[in-house]
Amino acid sequence: MSERTRVLVTYASKMGSTQEIAEAIGRELEAFGMQVTIAPCADNVNPDGFDGVIIGSAIYTRRWVKTATKYLKRHAHRLDRHKTWLFHSGPCGEGAREEQVQAPKAVERVIGSLGLPAPVTFGGRIDVEHATGPVSRWMGAEGPLAGDFRDWDRIRAWATDIAHQLNPATAETQQ
Repeated sequence: MSERTRVLVTYASKMGSTQEIAEAIGRELEAFGMQVTIAPCADNVNPDGFDGVIIGSAIYTRRWVKTATKYLKRHAHRLDRHKTWLFHSGPCGEGAREEQVQAPKAVERVIGSLGLPAPVTFGGRIDVEHATGPVSRWMGAEGPLAGDFRDWDRIRAWATDIAHQLNPATAETQQ
């Protein structure tokens, strides 16, 4: 590839778990020689000029973090349905690694009208150290929702699949 593939990974995270997922996705894409920009949705990085865009959000009570929803709405008209991927993270507890959560209504309205793909769901993390707010601290302190339910192999495999879609030559030159 003469010119490096440019990818934007933008995210909204409350307790850092979604940010860590975005960073892992970015590292995987970089391993395929791609130039990756990782930034919070609040930074409002313009997706123009990127070969691929990945938008991620933490999901709480079936809603994305407001900055992610705003980012998606603000830039939806600039997103190519063949070069845009969405993810959300948050399910905790038994089955969280495999659970697929439907896109929130506000997100569904945007992606449905443009033919963008539904978000992929990744398990989340909740623990006392990262919890923000009394309910999150209580949930992270004990009980079946406490713990790290992110499946790093699945996250990296998803990023690898994106790398192959953006540049099919990467499928032949594995890491």
